Amino acid sequence: MTRWYREKKREHFYKEAKRVGYRARSAFKLQQIQQRFQIIPKSAVVVDLGAAPGGWSQIASDLVGEEGTVIAADLSPIKPLNNVHCIQGDVTQPETITRLKQLMDTKKADVVLSDMSPDISGNYSVDQARSAYLCECALSVATQLLEPGGNFVCKIFEGEDTKGFLEKVKRHFTSVRTFAPEATRKSSSEVYIIAKRYKNAS
Repeated sequence: MTRWYREKKREHFYKEAKRVGYRARSAFKLQQIQQRFQIIPKSAVVVDLGAAPGGWSQIASDLVGEEGTVIAADLSPIKPLNNVHCIQGDVTQPETITRLKQLMDTKKADVVLSDMSPDISGNYSVDQARSAYLCECALSVATQLLEPGGNFVCKIFEGEDTKGFLEKVKRHFTSVRTFAPEATRKSSSEVYIIAKRYKNAS
């Protein structure tokens, strides 16, 4: 067992996720984002990109309730969850977006979430650029699926691409903030972009 894994197992949010039945410690990050920014309304349609193993979808499903809809997509399979439609697919590819739209059944999304991360190479500049690319893909999905007034959350590794991406997001939303939830590892360079009220603008 590696030192990193031992530290992870000892970590508060990891142990708490196990205790309460969340699939990932990242569930607490979305909880903390919701407490601060009220991103997900009751009865909403939520699309969760890069959802495996399903921690964010669990939180989203609790928030939207039985009258809401959560659609989760990931390259990896996601074990079934109550009140969540799970699809396996690459969200950077048009065919996956088509499948998302089919599941939405002519509705628009109230919220698009992305906790996507690249496979870590160990070269930070490469990993940061890949993270920014995934954010670009998530923003593209959001602009295709969101209702005017809808909300968007995505994770990015901070670096030289962050400022430019933030400017792109600001063209589409009336409120854009960055936020580091308490549940984020102290050593992590990730930050969440919280974008509210989609303007449906180019």
